Amino acid sequence: MASKTAILAAAVAATVSALTALTTPAAAQTRTGAAAETRTGASSAAKDEVRYAWVKSCTKKGADYTMACGPWLVVMRDGTTRTLTDARVNPVTAAGKVNKEVISEFNLSGDGRSAAYFRKSDGKLVVRDFATNRVRALPGTTSRLPKGVGMDDVDAKLSYDGGRIRLDYTDSKDKLPTLLVDLKTGKVSKISPKLSVQGFSPDGHHLLATRSTGENTTELLVLDENGATTARRVVPQVVANNIPQAVADDGNSVAVMISTSSGKTRLRVYDLEADSVGAAVDVKVPKNESPHQITWDSSGSVTLWNLSNNKDGDTTGIVRRSLDPDSGATSTIDTIKLGAKVYMWWLPGE
Repeated sequence: MASKTAILAAAVAATVSALTALTTPAAAQTRTGAAAETRTGASSAAKDEVRYAWVKSCTKKGADYTMACGPWLVVMRDGTTRTLTDARVNPVTAAGKVNKEVISEFNLSGDGRSAAYFRKSDGKLVVRDFATNRVRALPGTTSRLPKGVGMDDVDAKLSYDGGRIRLDYTDSKDKLPTLLVDLKTGKVSKISPKLSVQGFSPDGHHLLATRSTGENTTELLVLDENGATTARRVVPQVVANNIPQAVADDGNSVAVMISTSSGKTRLRVYDLEADSVGAAVDVKVPKNESPHQITWDSSGSVTLWNLSNNKDGDTTGIVRRSLDPDSGATSTIDTIKLGAKVYMWWLPGE
């Protein structure tokens, strides 16, 4: 599996094409832009909730490309910015060398209240609680990387509330299992490396995973909080070939975003148990936006993150919306304008 952290400094701004086949969450993501802010409803924003995280971009001396420079910065919903001086920006490889061409692992919980990253002082994988500013290492041996694995070979994914974390390792023989760690109890469950584990349901009790079959089809699986399979189905092409996707708390309903060839954005909900795809619902968003990330919430609505792109396809902003899955109506929650000073940005839930 490719590592999400293997991001070259010379790469162009990221866009998400929902017409490509499903990729693992460890797939490379490239971002440019950033730091001008526009807030919606900022007066009621929580001071301990992150809007987005970013690292500054600097032009490499004597070269024509940019590199990450400076520490991780997190922009809070109350408008303040915090500097995470303890978070490693450039990863240490399996060979023990610092790779300044890529970014080390960083992940925000869906509620924006927790972050997972490698600590500079001891190289351990830790989780920070932004409400208390407490930083704690993952339990037991999970805070350390397996032998032969570098910081650029791990993909971490926190549950919405930050109570669980999924660790996916890239190893040459693809033998290392994916780990599911309960950060409250310390329990560690193992998931087959043959599965690509995408993300959590809002309550953290289910995970969405995919597997490529020997017949060149895609199997969708739902796992419980212990990594056991609770549902599985070889899915129709409209589900297999479109992203982003998200599983609801029922462990059965999978939301699928579709970008059509005509430039429209649509939502379909796949019923895993019935093996049926719901009607296509047109989503009311500007044509210059592309779907980047979706999550269900406990009320049955969907949160949609869209990337705003200019005519050259460069990402110029991020829009967070609440989406009614029945009507396609949306309401804007937050808007972030991107400029030229950010090497990489990260959103809650990724």
